[in-house]
Amino acid sequence: MKKQQLSLTHIVFGAVMAAMVYVVTLFRFPFLGSKVHLANAVCLLSGMLLGPVPGGVAAGLGSALYDAFTGYDVINVLITFVSKFAMAWVCGRLLGSAVVSLRRADRTVIASIVGALTYVLLYMLKTFIYQRYVYAFPMDAVGATLVSKLIPSLINALAAVIAAPVFYHAVVPALKASGLLRRLQSPEA
Repeated sequence: MKKQQLSLTHIVFGAVMAAMVYVVTLFRFPFLGSKVHLANAVCLLSGMLLGPVPGGVAAGLGSALYDAFTGYDVINVLITFVSKFAMAWVCGRLLGSAVVSLRRADRTVIASIVGALTYVLLYMLKTFIYQRYVYAFPMDAVGATLVSKLIPSLINALAAVIAAPVFYHAVVPALKASGLLRRLQSPEA
């Protein structure tokens, strides 16, 4: 079995994507009683451009750093890392899969939808566990909290599903022209 190594290109591009996730998380826009941000779109974009594992690391690291610098405890920082990693991993994995019958544009949308829903599911699971077992709230209070958090989560997921494929198809031509896309898709680059 051939051992794959990350190139300097992968490391630098991953660091740039992690920084982008962090910075984009700072900007939130009020919408329908919620706050929408495009950090999830950049997490999905990380998975699309870098692939499942490096993209997941970039997405998870950028989001975890945001949580760490805004005062969250270590457990929440780790949960954020895992859930954002999973979102980008699923997206990158689906986009890279050999679904021959679908065009690349269709795969970006499907990968974005499944990746975003993966994050929503993990976030709802975390909320349920915290509300029910850490804080010991009764089930009716837990249900109300889940509903109140599900709506903004779905709004953010929808924003990410719309924005991530647009971002991807906007940057791919420039990455192709510069030769970076080929280097990112080649583990030995």
